[in-house]
Amino acid sequence: MSNLFNLESQVALITGSSQGIGLGLAKGLAQFGARIVLNGRDSKKLKLAAKELSKYTAKIDLLPFDVTDEQDINTAISHYTESGKIDILVNNAGIQYRKPLEEYPSEKFESLMKTNVQSMFYVSKAIVDGMIARKTGKIINIASVQAALARPGIAPYTATKGAVVNLTKGMAADWAKFGIQCNAIAPGYFDTPLNEALVKDNDFSKWLIHRTPAGRWGKVEELVGVCVFLSSKASSFVNGQTIYVDGGITATI
Repeated sequence: MSNLFNLESQVALITGSSQGIGLGLAKGLAQFGARIVLNGRDSKKLKLAAKELSKYTAKIDLLPFDVTDEQDINTAISHYTESGKIDILVNNAGIQYRKPLEEYPSEKFESLMKTNVQSMFYVSKAIVDGMIARKTGKIINIASVQAALARPGIAPYTATKGAVVNLTKGMAADWAKFGIQCNAIAPGYFDTPLNEALVKDNDFSKWLIHRTPAGRWGKVEELVGVCVFLSSKASSFVNGQTIYVDGGITATI
């Protein structure tokens, strides 16, 4: 039983892990023994993230690629797996753009779909052959409470996160037979760079604290436990599920 959450010998690739939730999850997985593969487009930011992560582990690799560029993904992952493996994939990369739907630019909608949804397909497809060959693997997709809820100004983002939840179910339906567990984590409102504008908005923060049963913003480290669970042997029969980590906001009206 003591080995249920042990990630020694496991290699975890976290997309979009130079800051925010991605870096927070990298730190958490590292503390349970995983080798961490940091990803992002900006090599300088990745090096800074690696320096911060080095406080927790020396087992760090950097794998810069653009999650919206399938060829870039395939080249980077193919090169990495020539001498290594990826046991755990956390599809975390994502963007946000806020605008009333009637004013929403088409190019921004397309960008959100490509970054928040298509990237998960591209990266998962690039690593899954290795998992299939080993008959084991963990894929964790980062969704959002917006998969279940909507609020003004973020309709396209809501659409992408709903798609993430259903893509996760589809991954499980196709890949569970190969010993791969595919699940999603749906964070509530967390104090991250993606939510910086909301955190600085006093009116919004007051509304959120009143609306959330826990009465506060979430802390990134509070996502680590669920991620470790879904990355470990402890979740060996958990598949196609979305776990909401939201202080109770989706449980109430």
